[in-house]
Amino acid sequence: MSTRILPAVGDPDAARSVTAVLGQLAGAEPLPPVADSTSLLDQLARLAGESLDELPEVVLVHERIGPVPALELIREVALRFPAVGVVLVTADTSPGLFAAAMDSGARGLVGLPLSYEELAARVQAAAQWSVGVRRHLGRGGDVFTGPGGTVVTVSGAKGGVGTTVTAVQLALAAAASGRRTALLDLDLQAGDVASYLDVQFRRSVVDLAGIQDISPRVLQDAVYDDRTGLALLLAPAEGERGEEVTDRAARQVVSALRNRYELVVVDCGSQLTGAGAAAIEMADTAVLVVTPDVVAVRAAKRTVRMWDRLQVRKAEETTVVVNRYTKHTEIQPALIEKITRTKVARTAVPAAFKELQPVVDAGRLQDLDNRSTVKQALWGVAGELGLTRRPEEAAADNLPVPAGRGARAGRGKGGGRGTRSAELALRADRGAIGLFKRRGGAGGTAEGEG
Repeated sequence: MSTRILPAVGDPDAARSVTAVLGQLAGAEPLPPVADSTSLLDQLARLAGESLDELPEVVLVHERIGPVPALELIREVALRFPAVGVVLVTADTSPGLFAAAMDSGARGLVGLPLSYEELAARVQAAAQWSVGVRRHLGRGGDVFTGPGGTVVTVSGAKGGVGTTVTAVQLALAAAASGRRTALLDLDLQAGDVASYLDVQFRRSVVDLAGIQDISPRVLQDAVYDDRTGLALLLAPAEGERGEEVTDRAARQVVSALRNRYELVVVDCGSQLTGAGAAAIEMADTAVLVVTPDVVAVRAAKRTVRMWDRLQVRKAEETTVVVNRYTKHTEIQPALIEKITRTKVARTAVPAAFKELQPVVDAGRLQDLDNRSTVKQALWGVAGELGLTRRPEEAAADNLPVPAGRGARAGRGKGGGRGTRSAELALRADRGAIGLFKRRGGAGGTAEGEG
């Protein structure tokens, strides 16, 4: 039986070197190398979704892989795909790094430059371990081996655009359709999920920050099982303690939740922290909430630019949800899509403050009336993003089917690009200037970002 080996190497020259040595190993079946951590996790998730047997026995992680650091990537693979043996390839073979690699879940360490004998020994040991784990799992072991649940982050272009309301309603829609859903509040200094749902619970995400391996029992102690059906992991009551949740801690927490729940909705707030960046990078879907006004759209443009510079998320991989939309607003969804270069959700959320005010003041957002246009729109967005179960699945289990009747972004009457005054106000965004000049736009400009 051949041993399938998947190299994860960011540098092309190093990838060719690793592949060449792997090709010499007896009984080895080297797979095409992947160039970054995201590609590695996506490929493993896809293979695991087909069958446990489709996963490679061994994954080689090069020390210069990115954007997730090598040790954190090893920990993520070990948590999500425990039947895969991971070997670290590094120039640093010190006892300290060896111990750190083992603590992260690696099954071996190979020094650079590569030695045929050392690589063969480490790969063989990792492969034998992998085969043993799969044999155990084949007898009905309860270790998690699937690709994990779906992670959706919800961020705000700026404060006050409705980020938490959006995150809560997306999670409620998923839970109502029968999906096991967790809602994580990573707005670490100003998280309001507990206030919106009238929850008092002394545990928070900070209680998990210093734990190296989050077991199901430890996670359960920190999670609040709400009567809405949501599992809540709240932000700390003392905002200054949010600094304890590092990007590494956030990755561990999100991974632990992903392994236990079908869907994890993460409220990242409007300020980018290391923890929030880690969650957005790991997410299957990243939602950015924006209101149709010049200030919010400029803030959204700054946000997606910053995510791209930090290699957190590309603009085209971000979904914008337009909140407080009216067909008479000057800035229409199609213009927001053009300015930010993101994907705008087809369903826009209408401006209906009177519907929200009573339940927000009471801290009972879960009691928002089913006839509410805001609820219908947000639950429609949940369906559009694939967060709810398909109607036939829900019908089979006699579950309610979330449905939305929100405005269609960029469709029909009032769904055009926006008026000339809105375009002129946004001309300060350099990415859109060319478009406006070609259309012959003229007149005064608003000062803004370059």
